[in-house]
Amino acid sequence: MKSKIVSAEEAIALVQDGDTICCNGFVQSGIPDTLLEALEERFLETASPRDLTLFAAAGQADGKSQGTNRLGHEGLLRRVVAGNWGRMPRVVKLAMENKIYAYNLPQGIVCQLYRTLAGGKPGFFSKVGLHTFVDPRLEGGRINEITTKDIVKHVEIDGEEWLFYKVDSVDVAFIRGTTADPAGNITMEKEALTLDNLAQAMAVKNSNGIVIAQVERIAELGALRPRDVKVPGILVDCVVVADKPENHKMNYGIQYDPALAGEIRVPLDSLPPMNMDARKIIARRAAFELPPNGIVNLGVGVPEGVATVANEEKITQYITLTSEAGTVGGVLSSGSSFGAGFNVDAVLDQNQQFDFYDGGGLDMAALGMAECDEKGNVNVSRFGSRLVGCGGFINISQNARSMVFCGTFTAGGLKVGIENGELTILQEGRSRKFVRQVKQVSFSGEYSITRNQPVYFVTERCVFRRGQKGLVLTEVAPGIDIERDILAHMDFTPIIKEPTLMDARIFLDEPMKLESDLLNLDLPERISYDQERNILFINLEGWYVRVKEDIAALRALLEEKCLAIGKRVGVFINYDSFRINENIVDYYADMERYMLKHHYTTITRYSTSAFMRMKLDQAFSKRNIATHVFERKDEAQAFLAATGTG
Repeated sequence: MKSKIVSAEEAIALVQDGDTICCNGFVQSGIPDTLLEALEERFLETASPRDLTLFAAAGQADGKSQGTNRLGHEGLLRRVVAGNWGRMPRVVKLAMENKIYAYNLPQGIVCQLYRTLAGGKPGFFSKVGLHTFVDPRLEGGRINEITTKDIVKHVEIDGEEWLFYKVDSVDVAFIRGTTADPAGNITMEKEALTLDNLAQAMAVKNSNGIVIAQVERIAELGALRPRDVKVPGILVDCVVVADKPENHKMNYGIQYDPALAGEIRVPLDSLPPMNMDARKIIARRAAFELPPNGIVNLGVGVPEGVATVANEEKITQYITLTSEAGTVGGVLSSGSSFGAGFNVDAVLDQNQQFDFYDGGGLDMAALGMAECDEKGNVNVSRFGSRLVGCGGFINISQNARSMVFCGTFTAGGLKVGIENGELTILQEGRSRKFVRQVKQVSFSGEYSITRNQPVYFVTERCVFRRGQKGLVLTEVAPGIDIERDILAHMDFTPIIKEPTLMDARIFLDEPMKLESDLLNLDLPERISYDQERNILFINLEGWYVRVKEDIAALRALLEEKCLAIGKRVGVFINYDSFRINENIVDYYADMERYMLKHHYTTITRYSTSAFMRMKLDQAFSKRNIATHVFERKDEAQAFLAATGTG
């Protein structure tokens, strides 16, 4: 058998003019820099190969000169289809100057297209991207003026709208592993992530292309354990050993960390807490949305802080954090290691993780926001000539059951003070984030309403939710004046309906005791029985119903109490400051209908919130349950007395 081990120059010599290449990597991790460097050097020396097409799912560069930035030379590239552009400014420059054809597609779509191609299919149907800039009815993911061809089609099947992403053949794959044998079998024991190595190799091999693998070391033939092999040798044409350590770092900031490779586990108590500043306030408020036993994705930047807050509050065992790069469980890493994690439970291939996300597997996601408008549209992808790209943002934000956008209210120089549990704006940011119309739609607020998706916008000074008619101001930080500190720094006026104060615990530099909220530990204390009047009092004041499991916990307690009483009871419920996610209101109403059928005689309710009275009325009327919710406690009590129940 002929050995597949060759030099980088010999491998790169196989790349021809006009080829389409795909490259492994995620942000700063797992990038085959020896191969990319050799391709750049060949082009600079010989002006060949020319007119290449690059497919790249995630940002795969350092933002300066490494990774896919090495391909940013006029003539080397003809077309680029990428999920993230922000990390390769040299390539962005070519796109902005109309020197290449350029597309921005969702990260998950790009990596799933590898698998589509591997299976010999002509394209990929998905709802991901509908009503965003990827939709051909808006921009079709096209980046510049010379790019006019649509690679995304809007189609309707059985009355439902879909996007069809077309896939071309791929001629060359640059993948990366740790160890190879002479037959080309590849293992990844020192890599933090497995990414799309297998899907890329299979796609290119089935297109009669060439698969080139960069590794750190060579093992004897037959020495690799079959279960450790991530890419079998039948899919690999050439193996190149990295020529220098800096071209085979775990990521651009770390040569190798055994904890990120899963070789060791680290004590989580050693992770430092966040400083008490605007970012921590946002992360703390977002942490109140964490669903018990939920599966969560956190984006880069401000949302990363939610993981640190969860660790400080000792609630990480009650949630499962994931990254789009494939990690499941543990504590997500940040900085150059973003996408990896410590003490993770599993590492999936990136395309499989997006299958899980696209199918609705995420209970909640917390992502950043650069711009937001009055319709609840969010832009994170493009700002005039500054091209960032959507990355996995569209896959995640469209499909999470609950969506929380996190970011400071203004950007550029914002300074805040926190004293005696109150927030003060010491210096306003130079740029407004809440604008009349976003420059590009990365998330559609109106589309989220059609899918009954709860959407929140959390800042250091206030919280909005996406209502039926636009952005609604729901919470304000203590110490903040609505006119002076909020409305004066927005390009539009949001809907203002009974905003409440943000939880006081957020602004005190001490543990918030979130475990009690997350696990509903105080629920038993909220239920009491007046034997003389045969009334069950249920105090739901301030209670937040995040997920169906919260409703199940309440029902179990109420049913246990009613069975112990041994007869039907009248019920008196306090809904003051009660909150419930939009997508589970019907489940709550079904629970009340069940209890009324089996255990209650009557239900008397009150809430000082007009909005909550309206929402409950709507839900109960669908099920022919008594719909009236009193505005004041004394009105509800008077009704009880008049009916003889009290």
